Amino acid sequence: MKVKQLIMTMINGFCMALADSVPGVSGGTVAFLMGFYDDFIGSLNDLLVGNMAAKKKALLYLIKLGVGWAIGFIASVLVLTAVFEAHIYNISSLFIGFILFAIPVVVYEERDCLKQKPWTAFTLLIGAAGVAALTYFTVGGSTPAVSLEHPGVGTYIYVFVAGAIAICAMVLPGISGSTLLLIFGLYISVISAIKATLTLDLQYVPLLICFGLGIITGIVSIVRLIRIALEKWRSATVYLIIGMMLGSLYSVVMGPATLTDENKQPLGLAPLSFSTFSILFFVIGGVIILGMQFLGAKKRSDTDKEETV
Repeated sequence: MKVKQLIMTMINGFCMALADSVPGVSGGTVAFLMGFYDDFIGSLNDLLVGNMAAKKKALLYLIKLGVGWAIGFIASVLVLTAVFEAHIYNISSLFIGFILFAIPVVVYEERDCLKQKPWTAFTLLIGAAGVAALTYFTVGGSTPAVSLEHPGVGTYIYVFVAGAIAICAMVLPGISGSTLLLIFGLYISVISAIKATLTLDLQYVPLLICFGLGIITGIVSIVRLIRIALEKWRSATVYLIIGMMLGSLYSVVMGPATLTDENKQPLGLAPLSFSTFSILFFVIGGVIILGMQFLGAKKRSDTDKEETV
């Protein structure tokens, strides 16, 4: 049984990495759909503020989850950049499928808490408006793509802050951290830097360390807040998450307009439109989400059977 749990936890991490490495659905959303989000957030929280026994248990769980995540992320990064640039409209359609199919699944899974306090639905508007506004004033505006070549102090600060914000989104089921990196003009640059480092080109290591420090800062800042929000104001938090997912649709639509060439010059691509939208990839995205929901339901069913034995 321990081997089965180990494999399942690593698969969970692998699936989170696939989501975290591309703009669309966050790793937090995948954890939510597959039924291990509370374990994930609880373990992060215990690692930060729990007693020694809780810390050890949390660390063991996160290591197993992290191994699967690392495998999935490296596999994605090694092939992702070229695929993302060459097939941006198909991939954007895939992300739209991810989001639109994920929303009803989240509503269904959280139907009990949403019915208890329907008046908290106003946070849905806050989440949608916040993400859409962030996208409009960055992607929709004139924010240029950020080059990581010959970085100055400002670039290091920007990368640090972006890392902190992006990891908050990756942990929170809603807008994906990669979507935020796309909005900030850093997605392709960071993915390319990671890919270069994996091939032993070490020029980007200082920037990636700075990015990593931002990620650590973001995790420490957000995990406790999420745990409290889910415990005390779950319905309002879930409505907020759904709103953020709705708002992220605009982010994905605008995503192609942020792409640049190897010289960091804009490619001049238009945002996703009806003429460039792919029904096939949209449906594939939906099938993937429904598959993840099936795996999550099966895991919960197996857990319930084990508890009754």
